[in-house]
Amino acid sequence: MSKIGIIGAGAWGTALATAVVRAGSDVVIQAHEAEVADAINKSHENEMYLRGITLDPAIRATTKLADAVASDAVLLAAPAQHMRRVCEDAKPHWPAGVPAIICAKGVEQNSCALMSEVVAETMPRVPIAVLSGPTFAAEVAEDKPTAVTLACADEMIAKVMMETLSSPHFRIYRSDDVIGAQIGGAVKNVLAIACGIVEGRRLGDNIRATIITRGLAEIIRIGLAKGARQETLSGLSGLGDLTLTCNAMQSRNFSLGVALGEGRKLDDVLAERNSVAEGVYTASSITDLARRLDVEAPICTAVDGVINHFADIDATIAGLLARPLKEETA
Repeated sequence: MSKIGIIGAGAWGTALATAVVRAGSDVVIQAHEAEVADAINKSHENEMYLRGITLDPAIRATTKLADAVASDAVLLAAPAQHMRRVCEDAKPHWPAGVPAIICAKGVEQNSCALMSEVVAETMPRVPIAVLSGPTFAAEVAEDKPTAVTLACADEMIAKVMMETLSSPHFRIYRSDDVIGAQIGGAVKNVLAIACGIVEGRRLGDNIRATIITRGLAEIIRIGLAKGARQETLSGLSGLGDLTLTCNAMQSRNFSLGVALGEGRKLDDVLAERNSVAEGVYTASSITDLARRLDVEAPICTAVDGVINHFADIDATIAGLLARPLKEETA
């Protein structure tokens, strides 16, 4: 594949553009804001979302979906809650047979649909793959070593995309577990907020390790109920992404949780940011999905309570610690 389109010029979409160019393909990235496209084309920097990183002049930006879609493959890096609208707008321009590589991490609110389900509903004839794993956008843009999972039910498309996107510092592992590759990436954002809250409350490293471990159990329960494989949830797109996101201020979800733990209000924190912390929106949808699947997810439910239902943080933490004692495997 010689030309790759990217829809979404946030930090992650821009970082993916740098990875595509390094791998040897031409890239066109579609930005929602005209000023972002202009900055990428003229100053070779995404000043709004990835400030301070010089971009390869070969990266071309546009505001037109049709320009990005006219490619051999398209990476969908728009925020999860905007994915349905983006796909509906892109559908009239989408060439037959061109695969959609989902790079957003989240679960749609109200419908509880995974991004692959959103794409399949809006563009039913488009081949689907998922690219996910432990990635900070800035580190990918700076060409620091990174490994990710590419999940696709079509083995040939998966192999071609691996060859197209891989470079010396961007390593791709292949999977056919499209569901599993999405569950880990979505739920870990919610768990990162929980870890940030305990960090902001200065409750120590012990409890953060507990949240990561018991949070992984929630990922596995939800994933298995949805049809994922446990080895995927224990891999790069599951445990790997969870570990990264729950331990660094680079994580938008972790840093947001820290601010909440320090006593700041959610609306004030969000007002200061131009980037999306997907966990804020996924908290309600993943909790709803767990209920529909009849799966217990107490940490995700607790985060949803704090973010969406004005639950007191200290009372919520006390409630989690007071849950009935049971076997660790449960």
